[in-house]
Amino acid sequence: MIEALDILVFGAHADDAEIGMGGTIAKHVQAGMRVGVCDLTEAEMSSNGTVELRKKEATDASHVLGLAMRSNLGLPDRGLERTKQQIERIVAEIRKYRPRVVFAPYWVDRHPDHVAASQLIEEAVFNAKLRRYMPELPAVSVSQLIYYYINDVDQVSLIVDISEFQKTKRNALLVYRSQFEAAGAGSDRVATPLTNHYVERVEARDSLLGQARGWAYAEGFAIKRPHAVQLF
Repeated sequence: MIEALDILVFGAHADDAEIGMGGTIAKHVQAGMRVGVCDLTEAEMSSNGTVELRKKEATDASHVLGLAMRSNLGLPDRGLERTKQQIERIVAEIRKYRPRVVFAPYWVDRHPDHVAASQLIEEAVFNAKLRRYMPELPAVSVSQLIYYYINDVDQVSLIVDISEFQKTKRNALLVYRSQFEAAGAGSDRVATPLTNHYVERVEARDSLLGQARGWAYAEGFAIKRPHAVQLF
């Protein structure tokens, strides 16, 4: 049997998890937790880069973060929909790795795929615990579903100090050269919001979030149900 994960992070595309919570991932890996990432699509509609290149970048970023596993469901880029087939694929992934906590993109975002991924994962987490749903796979109850921010930040419910792990996060993001390097003259690359100092903008966001608590850098998260913590 595959060893269970402590945390399973879902993203619509490779680099979503790194943008939203690369520091939190690295922090929990260093604490000895098993963390995995599942990318829903191969990002075949990306303006820059190829599927093959983006897969290599995802593998390299996984090594930087120390992930226990990374998978890709190969769902259609710009074709994520709340269908039975797509929900079942995600449920199967949850039941395969049996995570205690699942992370998904925040439910409001400028990219429609991030919004669709959020909805799909929420439904899959719910269905994964139903023993009569896909009964060929043992049911799994996830203790908490937490949402991370990719492009915009709103309604922060949880905040994690990543000051010691910001460099690791930056290194993981810089692996995605196809997405974040500036589009130079004469190249076959095109300018996108990601090629316009996007990594620096993510760092500025993390710095601003940390400032509220007196930390150098932080990542924020949202939840829909109360999150239990041990105070003493």
